[in-house]
Amino acid sequence: MRVRFQADADLNLAIVLAVVRREPAIDFQTAIMAALAFRPDSEVLSLTAAEGRLLVTYDQKTMPDHFAKFVAKETSSGLLIVPQHLPISVVVDELLLIWGATEHEEWINRICYVPL
Repeated sequence: MRVRFQADADLNLAIVLAVVRREPAIDFQTAIMAALAFRPDSEVLSLTAAEGRLLVTYDQKTMPDHFAKFVAKETSSGLLIVPQHLPISVVVDELLLIWGATEHEEWINRICYVPL
């Protein structure tokens, strides 16, 4: 099964729009669509896992710890951490590569930093 992405509330919406513009078949849900704004990290991880989506976030400070605690008890569809300093074009290329070259199952309980 193909990877389905979920943008965290902190992720630049331009990334989501650019990915979908380049590949309209990609399922990339915005934080607004998922009502993730102002929710704690643990809840974001739970909602994302329930939807079977790979979470894409800028949050390098708190999300890795919350992710480790979450996967100790639950199953996650994975976490991608994107440094904010990366150009949007680089992030878009990486997400397109992930979507085209990997399957959903490869991301189960996995955390990865972009670029790969």
